[in-house]
Amino acid sequence: MTGSAAKSGVPANLQVVPDLAQRVAKFRRVQMPFRTAGLSAREIQLVHKLVEACGYLESIYWRQSDPEALTLYQSLAASKSSRDVELRRYLWINASRFDLIDGNKPFVGTDPMPPGHGFYPTDLTRAQVEQYIKQHPDEKAAIYDQFTIVRWHTGKLEAVPYHIAYRRFLEPAARALRAAANLSSDPAFAKFLRLRADALLSDDYFPSDLAWLELKNPKFDIIFAPYETYMDELLGVKGSYGAAVMASDERESKKLELFAKYVPEIQDALPLTAEDRPSKHGLETPMEVVDAPFRTGDLTHGYQAVADNLPNDPRVHEQKGSKKLFFKNFMDARVNYVIVPVVRKLMEPEQAAKVTSEGYLVGTIMHEICHGLGPAYARTAAGKVGIRESIGPLHSSLEEAKADVTGMFALQWLVDHGVLPKEKLEEYYASYVGDLFRTARFGIAEAHGPAEMMEFNYLLERGAVSRNARGRYVIDYGKIAGATADLAKELLEIEATGDRQRAENWFKKYDQMPAELKTALKVTENIPVDIDPVYSFPVRVR
Repeated sequence: MTGSAAKSGVPANLQVVPDLAQRVAKFRRVQMPFRTAGLSAREIQLVHKLVEACGYLESIYWRQSDPEALTLYQSLAASKSSRDVELRRYLWINASRFDLIDGNKPFVGTDPMPPGHGFYPTDLTRAQVEQYIKQHPDEKAAIYDQFTIVRWHTGKLEAVPYHIAYRRFLEPAARALRAAANLSSDPAFAKFLRLRADALLSDDYFPSDLAWLELKNPKFDIIFAPYETYMDELLGVKGSYGAAVMASDERESKKLELFAKYVPEIQDALPLTAEDRPSKHGLETPMEVVDAPFRTGDLTHGYQAVADNLPNDPRVHEQKGSKKLFFKNFMDARVNYVIVPVVRKLMEPEQAAKVTSEGYLVGTIMHEICHGLGPAYARTAAGKVGIRESIGPLHSSLEEAKADVTGMFALQWLVDHGVLPKEKLEEYYASYVGDLFRTARFGIAEAHGPAEMMEFNYLLERGAVSRNARGRYVIDYGKIAGATADLAKELLEIEATGDRQRAENWFKKYDQMPAELKTALKVTENIPVDIDPVYSFPVRVR
């Protein structure tokens, strides 16, 4: 990894947490090799060109996350001090000075994390934005646009489009995508790459998103856009750049056809009024199991996603649907190094044994499918409004929880309709609860944390999960189906109505970690919280 800033080491007076080494140890390094067996020289060249393009998004992501962390990270490049080496690695893991698993408190320095990260002025508040919009209503669209950064300029808020703010990185990224298109033997994939290159320089991703969903069983694929809004804790609308280079696992992908077949029926069965669950009949539901030999931006720092449902644009959902991607190499690492060791410590052995890779994969498949189900827009007094805008900063956590419990509702539906075997149901529920324990160890700073903490507390309240006299957690299989179905109905209704206050009240009631769980989690302290992927390719932050 290389940087361009001065390589002087960390200043002696800069405060660094004393337990830095223990924090670094919570992330297990795992190799994610690029496997070239069976690939032609041209295909290998294509992958290298895609990796090159992805590298430019890495440089943007740091500037969105924490520009000061980037300066510090680069300054440590040449230092041999053990503290500097550890600090540099932890800066890399978080892409910021703020610790994801410690409530986003600073692990270096004392500055608190600005909720708007690098998207807004550090001292800007949501109340200020809302007051400003009341006075300048014609500027709302630009300020709330997913693809603008907001700055003060001569006493006014100014929205600068991404394609202008980050042009020096986006132009070479677009050139690399076009070069990759010239190397591709798949005309549809080449077309998508060229359209996505155009999108980088216009911030109009709609045409390329449609082309992406039209790909049929591509051998290679990429995620390459500022899709996710998890990082924006001020307004909850700004997209952070992320990228992944993916090689298809054809054998595993074939198995997904069964699930795709029933997506329209599951949408129709959701506990919502018909007007809030637009039909999915005739829409695309492409699903791919892939190996990801390289990821950057929001897909390689902090929480390591094992699956994705993209794009997030509700216009695309209405016209085409969405694509579900499952990163098998990341999923296998999570199950083997984190989930199974954790549940062996926390759950009754008989139920812990039911937590399996297959159960986790099936639950993850349904989670990603259900990101694309439910309402496409919020139905408010002001008319049809984007759910993200209507709910605000809590949207990411609400959507993650909705996908979790609606996914379990969908699995129960598939079992009830004879699509999946009834004898697998306990395995599915055990794997779902096991993952709640894994995510709880992140705390509630990351979107998945408050989501799954809220789910866990609700299941406790309903008696679907409880802690026995031995200090082990047990699932009541007779109660958990009803509890998850009821929770799915609540969260789907919040999204359908765009009721921000209802969402805030619900999470305020349920998203805090109970004391007994904090105590229970102490026995997992020597188990990794997550993985730290190591790629075959060099990673450069410019």
